[in-house]
Amino acid sequence: MPNQPNLNLWLILSFPLLGALINGTVGRRLSKVVVSTIAIGSVGLSLLWVLNCLNSLGQLETAHIERYFTWIASGDLQVGFDLSIDRLSSIMLLVVTGVGTLIHIYAVGYMDHEEGFWRFFSYLNLFMFFMLILVLAQNFLLLFIGWEGVGLCSYLLIGFYFLEKFAGDAAKKAFIVNRIGDFGFSLAMLLLVTRFGSLDMTVVFTAAKEMPIEAGGGFLTLVALLLLVGAAGKSAQVPLYVWLPDAMAGPTPVSALIHAATMVTAGVYLVARSSVIFLHAPIAMDTVAIVGLVTAVVAALIGCAQNDIKKVFAYSTVSQLGYMFVGLGVGAFSAGIFHVVTHAFFKALLFLGAGSVIHALHGEQDLNNMGGLRSKIPITYWTLLIGAIAISGVWPLAGFHSKDAILIAAYAHAPWMYWVGVATAGLTAFYVFRAIFLCFFGEYRGKAHPHESPAIMYMPLVILALLSVAGGYLPVMEWLAPLFPEHMEFHEVWLIGVSLGFAFAGIFTAYYMYVLNPGSANGFARSLGGVYRAIANKFYVDEFYDAAIVHPLEHGSRDVLLNGVENVVIDGTVTGTAAVSNWLGGAFRILQGGNIRSYAVYILLGAVIFLGVMATAGGTR
Repeated sequence: MPNQPNLNLWLILSFPLLGALINGTVGRRLSKVVVSTIAIGSVGLSLLWVLNCLNSLGQLETAHIERYFTWIASGDLQVGFDLSIDRLSSIMLLVVTGVGTLIHIYAVGYMDHEEGFWRFFSYLNLFMFFMLILVLAQNFLLLFIGWEGVGLCSYLLIGFYFLEKFAGDAAKKAFIVNRIGDFGFSLAMLLLVTRFGSLDMTVVFTAAKEMPIEAGGGFLTLVALLLLVGAAGKSAQVPLYVWLPDAMAGPTPVSALIHAATMVTAGVYLVARSSVIFLHAPIAMDTVAIVGLVTAVVAALIGCAQNDIKKVFAYSTVSQLGYMFVGLGVGAFSAGIFHVVTHAFFKALLFLGAGSVIHALHGEQDLNNMGGLRSKIPITYWTLLIGAIAISGVWPLAGFHSKDAILIAAYAHAPWMYWVGVATAGLTAFYVFRAIFLCFFGEYRGKAHPHESPAIMYMPLVILALLSVAGGYLPVMEWLAPLFPEHMEFHEVWLIGVSLGFAFAGIFTAYYMYVLNPGSANGFARSLGGVYRAIANKFYVDEFYDAAIVHPLEHGSRDVLLNGVENVVIDGTVTGTAAVSNWLGGAFRILQGGNIRSYAVYILLGAVIFLGVMATAGGTR
C-alpha cells in the first residue's frame, strides 16, 4: 500500500527464531543463565518491536501489509512471503508476546532442576516463532505453515519428558488429532484456490464480500465448515477436544503457553479472521455456535469430577474455548476475541499457579493430597484465588466483562443458548472453586513439606493477577469495532444479574460441599450413580474412539496389512521367487563340476541329441 512505512515486521518473527537456533545448537554448552537470558530476551524483543510497530501505525485504520518475496509461483497462482498487521492481529500479537514473556520468565524457575533446560527453551522459542507467523500471515498458506509449526512444537513440548511413556503417548495423541483437523483446513485452501485463484486474504475476502449470503448450503458454507474442522482441532472443540487434557503431560509452563494464550486460540483467530466467509454462510455460523456450546457444557461437566489440579484447569480451557466459539457463532466476533484476551490472563495465571502448587509439593498434582496450603504458600493462594474469581465471571474482574458480552449476544441470537451458557458458567465456578477449596482449605493431607515458589515464579503470577483484575476494562471491543461492526444495542441488566447469580451459586455450592460439609460431596456423587461414573470417566469418549477407530486400525494394520498383505503376498512372492531361483541354481550347479572330461561328455550328449532331433525333423518332412 502506498505511503506506508516499512516496519520490518519480519523482525517480530526473527527474534524468537534466533533464540531457538542459538539454544538448540550450542545451548548444551551454555550456562542456564545464558540460555534463559537468550530465551526471555528474544521474546521480550519481539514484544518491544510489536509495541514499536503499533506506535508507528497509530489507529490502524487499514491493514499494514509488507510483501517480501514470491514464495511459490505456479501458473497463475502466486503465493508470497507476506506479513500484515491490523487491529485483530495487533491484539493477538500483544497477547502472544506479552503473556509469552511472562511464561518464559516463570519457566526459568520452574525448569531449573530439569534435564534438557536448553532444549526446553529452544522448543519454547520455536513455538513462539511459528505462532507469530500464524498471526502475521497475509495469506492462508503462510498461516498454515505457522499452524503446522505450532502443532510440531506442541508435540515436542508435550512429549518433553520423552522417557516417560505417558508423555510420549500424549504428544502423539495431540499430533494425530490435530492432523485430522488440519486436513479440513487443507481442503478449504484447495477450494479457495479453485474458486478465487489466490490464497491472499485481501483477494479472498474481497471476492467473498461480493458473493450472496447463502440461505442454504453452498461454496462458502463448505469452505467455512472445513475451516471449522481445522479450528476445532487446534482449539479443542467437540469432537476433537480429547488431546488437550492429556497434553498436561508436558511441563506446566507449556500448559500455560499452549493452552492459555497461544495455540488453542489459533482456531478462534482463524474463524474471526475469516469472518467475511462465515457471515456469508449462516449454516456454518450456527454450527460454530452449537459446537462451542456443546463443548462448553461437556468439558464443564467433566471438570467437576477431576482430581488432578492441571486436568481441572485443562477442561476449563476446553470449556472457555467453547464460550469463544459461541461468541463467534452468534456473530459477536469482538466479544469472542475479548474473551481470548481475558482468558489469556486468568488461564495463564491458573496454570502457572497450579505449577507453583506442584512445585511447592515436589511434584504432587492430586487434589486429594493437598489441603490447608493457604498459610504455607500465601502468594500462590491469593493469586490463584484471583484467577478463580476471574474465570467464574464475577464482577469486576476480567472474566465477567468478556463472558457476559458473549452471553448477552447469545441471548439476542437465541435465548436458549443464553440459559445453557449461564448454567455452564455456574458449573465453571463450582469446579474451579472446588479445586481452590481442596487445595488451600481444610487440613493438609500430603506428605511433602510445602514451600513458597521463588520470586522468579511468583512475580509473573502477581502481574497476571493484576491483569486478571483490570483486563476487563481494556477497550478490546471498541478497538475491533471497525473490523466487526456488531450492533449489540440491548443491555438487559437482569441478564447480568442472572449470570452473577449462577456464578455465586456455583461458588457457594463448592464451599458447602468441600469446606462446610466435606462429606456431602462423596455422598452426592454416590447418589448420582452411573451419571457420576460417566462424568468421572469423561463420558467414555476416549474408550469409544479406541473401540471405533484406534483398535480397528491397529487390528486391520496387523491382521490384514502385516499378516496378510506383507507376510503372505509380498514376503511370499519375494521368498517364493528366491526359492525357485535357489532350486534352479542348485540344479545347474550340478553341471558346473569343473571336470573337463565331464564337459566333453556333456558336449557329446548335446551333439547326439541335437542330431537326433534334426534327423527326426527331416524324416517327418
